Amino acid sequence: MSMHAVAEENSAAVNEQLFKFLDESPNALWAVHNITERLKQAGFTALKETEHWELQPGGAYYVTRNGSALIAFKIPERQGHDGGQEAADQTAGGRETAGQIGGQETAGQETCGQAAGFQIMAAHCDSPVFKIKPNAQIRVEEHYVKLNVEKYGGMLCAPWFDRPLSVAGRVLVETENGIETRLINMDRDLLIIPSLAIHMNREANDGYKYNVQTDLLPLFCEAGEEKERFARLVAEEAGVSPEQVLDSDLYLYNREKAAYIGADKEFIASGRLDDLQCVFAGLTGFLAAQPAGSPAIYCVFDNEEVGSMSRQGAAGSFLYQTLRRISLARGDHEEQFFRSLASSFMISADNAHAVHPNHTEKTDPTNRPHLNGGIVIKYSANQKYTTDAVSSAVFRRVCKKAQVPVQTFANRSDMIGGSTLGNISQSQVSIPTVDIGLPQLAMHSPYETAGAKDTAWLAKAVCVFYCGEKWVPAI
Repeated sequence: MSMHAVAEENSAAVNEQLFKFLDESPNALWAVHNITERLKQAGFTALKETEHWELQPGGAYYVTRNGSALIAFKIPERQGHDGGQEAADQTAGGRETAGQIGGQETAGQETCGQAAGFQIMAAHCDSPVFKIKPNAQIRVEEHYVKLNVEKYGGMLCAPWFDRPLSVAGRVLVETENGIETRLINMDRDLLIIPSLAIHMNREANDGYKYNVQTDLLPLFCEAGEEKERFARLVAEEAGVSPEQVLDSDLYLYNREKAAYIGADKEFIASGRLDDLQCVFAGLTGFLAAQPAGSPAIYCVFDNEEVGSMSRQGAAGSFLYQTLRRISLARGDHEEQFFRSLASSFMISADNAHAVHPNHTEKTDPTNRPHLNGGIVIKYSANQKYTTDAVSSAVFRRVCKKAQVPVQTFANRSDMIGGSTLGNISQSQVSIPTVDIGLPQLAMHSPYETAGAKDTAWLAKAVCVFYCGEKWVPAI
């Protein structure tokens, strides 16, 4: 059976679950909540950073930070700390040994005393969005009420106009038991950002620089006698009185559901494909995998869209401290931990730009990924992406074994591109890393487009990366 036939066979079931995940995850907080629910159903044990960790061989665990970042991991039944052959066998999952990474040994050569490294896949769960400011209500001429918002991340502003929006996030409330966090989702058409009519801005179609403070504040309601209607609505959603609300992190989101697009449903469209598509594919492959010898680590970070410089971001200590605690719980001494890091490999997964059908000239002449063309390996000489020949070779071998297609992306040499979490995470955990993603259009729009086949391909590759076994969808 051809690659495309296999993709069509698997993609429908995968996309059904992907759509559900996207629709139920309006922001990073809800995404992590929904991931934890999947992990609980799969038998994973929740850990807390503030408590002692007791890890068992064959155990499956997860830990969250800030409610918006998560690391899950599986401890293999047999651990290849120093068993040369057992550690060497892990290269079947696509990870080279430390000696091979350093170029000192030939491919497939057994390394005596090789420590079993960590096999890591990381993605991010945040997307560009509008965050609601404190004291949000603004009354306009005693007739309208709009909400005061600010930009989070580098978004495309124009697609936010004239579509139903709502609000989701977390509310911190005071109870008899202390402070509690409650997730809320005002799951209805609540807000809209109205465009200025063409009659009042004749240059609107000739290019316009949007000002968030004046152009992009959402209309909430008519002005009435109640001065704090939004605050009351938030409290009602949290199940408390307004006086119990201490603070909140609330965000707008696009209400349009995930859907198939195209004559043969060959495309998918949704909000937050960047990067929840990779988050979901990674989770699917991770749950399907049965690692042997090396711990399988699945990471979801927050704040990538604003530089990752937070305790829950890739530049924070979350990954390093989690790996260190896994090592300590296994009884490793410090040298074994550092040897394990040197033997590790990470896939940094963040979506990639596909060739745009109306602007083909914006893509590099020779690296031109397309929707439904397979996983994209991303390159950048200035290290915006971490991929080099070594990490690319390791990942290509994974994809070859998984029988999934691979594409390449590089920016035009006269254009500055974005970056991702792969290079940023190196400041905390320096291990060989490949930057990859799934091809998409309209990145950073509130409604993006991708290929219907590509999610299943990435899930399959991630599973093979973790365990080297034939992938069976964990649906």
